[in-house]
Amino acid sequence: MKFLGIIPARYASTRFPAKPLALLGGKTVIERVYSQVVGQVDDAYVATDDDRIRQAVEAFGGKVVMTSPNHKSGTDRCREAADSVGGHYDVVINIQGDEPFIQPSQLQAIKACFNQPDTQIATLVKPFTPADGWEALHNPNSPKVVVNQRMEALYFSRSVIPYCRGKEQEQWLSNHTYYKHIGLYAYTLPTLQAITRLPQSSLELAESLEQLRWLENGYTIRVGVTQVETIGIDTPEDLQRAELFLHQLQSERL
Repeated sequence: MKFLGIIPARYASTRFPAKPLALLGGKTVIERVYSQVVGQVDDAYVATDDDRIRQAVEAFGGKVVMTSPNHKSGTDRCREAADSVGGHYDVVINIQGDEPFIQPSQLQAIKACFNQPDTQIATLVKPFTPADGWEALHNPNSPKVVVNQRMEALYFSRSVIPYCRGKEQEQWLSNHTYYKHIGLYAYTLPTLQAITRLPQSSLELAESLEQLRWLENGYTIRVGVTQVETIGIDTPEDLQRAELFLHQLQSERL
């Protein structure tokens, strides 16, 4: 199968304007994301609505495609970018533009989901560990996923699911495997074209989780597992943490 990597990148952000162009270890965030992706897919493009990002990507030799500023989600931006790029790709991988530490193993894990020919959509999860603690599990900004025995998503929620009856909250992680959602998606091209035509659903609006729209409309989301923890950048404070993490990685390599 041929895989097309699309990295949506917006300049405007309420919590961190110009985030893709912020410097991390002397390189822009978007360059670090792109360099992690290239070589793991058949082709990769940054999809943006801002000329400053386009210029930055072209400056480091990356491929970029301009998209509408009116998209409400990265999935919609991926659809337009895939249409613009063209070519004979089987699967589009949506890589968040604020994940500079995304690992090749994670991209390989999501690609492996398509070894099963009936896969429509794939995403990744990471098991919580008892060491993560209740606070991490309870964090509504870290969606949880319940899966079936075929490793297909049953539901995504900002709440802690499932409820572990008869146990103290501090014991939940020791009595059940909870899965943290990693926001990496892949779709067959026909599926991507179809889901971007769907109206918003009631569960999606309730939880503010786009993937619930797909489940409500009968699509199957296959789940791959990663043990890798990465640092996404949503705020300037996250960028500071990422700098420390990058410095630690570089020190370990010396």
